[in-house]
Amino acid sequence: MRLMLIGFGVVAQSFADMMSSQSAKLAREHGLRPRIVAIADSRGAAVDPTGIDIPFALKSKKETGSLSDLGKDIYTQGKSASEIIREVECEVVVEATPSELNKGEPGLTHVRSAMKEGRHVICVNKGPLALAMPALMELANHNGVMFKFSGTVGGGTPVLDLAKKCLEGCSINSIRGILNGTCNYILTKMASEGVEMKEALADAQKLGYAEADPTNDVGGFDSACKLVITSNYVMGTSMSIRDVDIKGITEVTMDDIASAKARGNALKLVGVVGEGAKVAPEEVPLTHPLNVSGTFNAITFDTDPAGEITLVGKGAGGMETASSVLRDLIEIRKDFRR
Repeated sequence: MRLMLIGFGVVAQSFADMMSSQSAKLAREHGLRPRIVAIADSRGAAVDPTGIDIPFALKSKKETGSLSDLGKDIYTQGKSASEIIREVECEVVVEATPSELNKGEPGLTHVRSAMKEGRHVICVNKGPLALAMPALMELANHNGVMFKFSGTVGGGTPVLDLAKKCLEGCSINSIRGILNGTCNYILTKMASEGVEMKEALADAQKLGYAEADPTNDVGGFDSACKLVITSNYVMGTSMSIRDVDIKGITEVTMDDIASAKARGNALKLVGVVGEGAKVAPEEVPLTHPLNVSGTFNAITFDTDPAGEITLVGKGAGGMETASSVLRDLIEIRKDFRR
């Protein structure tokens, strides 16, 4: 199976490393023999129909910030992702560029182009799904390709698969979730150590949990993206991020934290979809399974007749999210067999 990686950041690098280091296991257990034939990053693109030397590509990226060490026969500086999607033959395109939430670009164009070329798509970029998920699902169906996006919600924790596959036969009435590990880490640190928001955020940035510009996280936009994706996929809604009432944690004070604690609650950034959709700080009882600490995520499905079912797990991380890309790839491989 020939793969193309669009974007070569932490997740894509982790996935490429996994493909290389676990090749024998993937072939033995899943009949999967992936060959990465193209990689595009912000500087250019590497193409090799026989398969790119992944350990060497990873070394080049780490040492030079680009794939230029692969040589002029393979690497072309300035070559765009859109060009290689059109020109290079492959079965699966993995879209892993950074999320952009105003227009969803360039990820949205990459996904659409790949589908129109008849490529299956695995997307870990939340932007296209937050803005145009129903249209993309329709486009995938029209072109007879599979569209997988497990890594957009929950990192390596199988949030979407659990709800879609394991809760068949149940009606899902509502969804409540702590969907952003950065915000959860900040609020946990404020509650447990008594530090102000500014100090907790700086610590999250130092540890790599928050970006230099943390707006998408602390502003609640990342949580809103994940809420939209989960609701559309699991409950069959047709929302975009514009349909979500969003309030982040930037105005949370130590007084808010203390007041919640005095009532036996923890203050969390919670995404809710049921009658309407919103993301906002909310008090969660200390005894509720949704009350998770640190960078963990948790999501509760209120179902009929099974009641509340809560899934807890790590919500981010390069290898964790890469494992979800592998899970999607295995699903595509199974469909090939069928």
